[in-house]
Amino acid sequence: MADLQVSAYTVTTALGHGCEPNRQALARGEGGLRPCDLSGVDLQTWIGRVAGLEGAPLPDAYAEHECRNNRLAYLGLLQDDFTIRVAEAIERYGSHRIGVFLGTSTSGIQSSEEAYANRDPVSGALPRDFRYETTHATYSLAGFVKAALGLRGPSQVISTACSSSAKVFATAQRYIDAGLCDAALVGGVDSLCQMTLYGFNSLQLVSPEPCRPADADRDGINIGEAAGFALLERRATDSAIVLLGYGESSDAHHMSTPHPEGRGAAIAVRHALDRAGLRPQQIDYINLHGTATQANDLSEDRAVHGIFGNTVPCSSTKGFTGHTLGAAGIVEAIYSCFAIEDGVVFPSLNTKRLDERMRSAIALEPLARPVNRVVSNSFGFGGSNACLILGRSS
Repeated sequence: MADLQVSAYTVTTALGHGCEPNRQALARGEGGLRPCDLSGVDLQTWIGRVAGLEGAPLPDAYAEHECRNNRLAYLGLLQDDFTIRVAEAIERYGSHRIGVFLGTSTSGIQSSEEAYANRDPVSGALPRDFRYETTHATYSLAGFVKAALGLRGPSQVISTACSSSAKVFATAQRYIDAGLCDAALVGGVDSLCQMTLYGFNSLQLVSPEPCRPADADRDGINIGEAAGFALLERRATDSAIVLLGYGESSDAHHMSTPHPEGRGAAIAVRHALDRAGLRPQQIDYINLHGTATQANDLSEDRAVHGIFGNTVPCSSTKGFTGHTLGAAGIVEAIYSCFAIEDGVVFPSLNTKRLDERMRSAIALEPLARPVNRVVSNSFGFGGSNACLILGRSS
């Protein structure tokens, strides 16, 4: 496969709007988690909420797309001159030759929650202004982004839980290699809603404290929300960051629990290394999926240690942002780009007492060092696994 250059990117999380506040917070070791204050939710937990969404309705031109998820997507698109970079790509290729491949988990489900809460008390009818197709349906995210950016190429929304917006890189690579488009906008958006918070709480996976990946006393996840986008192109300038390889697998071990030995995860990582033509010792940093649940962290550690031993530093960044679910893949891919550009391995924030069963080289403090190639892991419910390798072009 031909290396695809990551020629532009942007990320918006609980750490801030755009790359710079995210980069600075990571460098300072300052997380964005806060006690849960989402309207309609009464749970003792912490969340990674993006500031300002409640007061940022979409422009009137996009009224039919109005929902929290599309608000977050729009806010994300407006950062880091990303719309300008897309416009420049349209000039190079034409709007019909740029694909749109996005990931989400729950899409705009909050709009349906609100609609059902406001049903007619007699007939049970949903409000007349409720638009499922453009606000809640999985494809509504891509439909809105294409409309907002004026793109007309092939498009697809992938919803494979927490691997969604990592798998979009693989999809884009296949579309471009097949000649169906010349460039691709990839990314993911997931927004907070009652279903996600109460759903994970019912599985007893939500922590009442800031999450602690790989910590001996970890007791669950914090849910976050985020929007991230990247532009992938065939051109590769000197020292550009490129997609070196990807790997995917589906182990189907359990509906919500990963294989205890990390078999599916290991398959995805090995496939990514094979596609990239790299050996494990050529990787400088591993951005772990690292959700801070007992089962996930141990399973991933088995997979990572089995391939890399304990010589490659690794960490989870979910202590900074919370688990952004369908947006986690793109958020952590962009954080991997930060690691390469800034020469740093990020610490596993909030991890105080490392679980003695963990055998990988988990970083508890930031490490300043050259980072040329990063493995970024994203593993979802049902055993949907994805691994990306990003690095400098040769």
